[in-house]
Amino acid sequence: MTDNKSSKNPKIENLNQQVLSSPVHFLAFGFGSGLAPFAPGTFGTVAAIPLYLLMQGLSLPIYLLITAVVCVVGIWICGRSSELLGVHDHSGIVWDEFAGYFVTMIAAPPGWLWIIIGFALFRLFDIWKPWPISVLDKQVHGGLGIMVDDILAGVFSLVILQIIVRFSV
Repeated sequence: MTDNKSSKNPKIENLNQQVLSSPVHFLAFGFGSGLAPFAPGTFGTVAAIPLYLLMQGLSLPIYLLITAVVCVVGIWICGRSSELLGVHDHSGIVWDEFAGYFVTMIAAPPGWLWIIIGFALFRLFDIWKPWPISVLDKQVHGGLGIMVDDILAGVFSLVILQIIVRFSV
């Protein structure tokens, strides 16, 4: 274990074993998708797609409730995993990508085209972090800090996706 709070991806001894043996790490690392050797956020978002496919047929209120639970519970999961690892927002913590993608896909039409557009928009805003996402990413800490930038990236993506939907009909 390390106490390196500045690096998002320091070398952590036995990380794979820790992630696969701890329920908190397993969830925070997106069922292991965050262990990808490169672009863990992208792999985490890809891992969210099958869960989204299970949720997409739900009524909007149930979808919103599940998404809200994922976001709220994620604050604790990501914060606890980060604390246990001794690293603020380790790049392998991707539960926040799940939450952000679910926010992006609120009321999205069915079909792979929209899943891919939502994916691309969310990754764009999550990586780019335009204002005010970048400010929140730097100034908010702990589990809330890990989650809030991805949730806001999801809101930006949701708005753009819905504009595209509106004008594509």
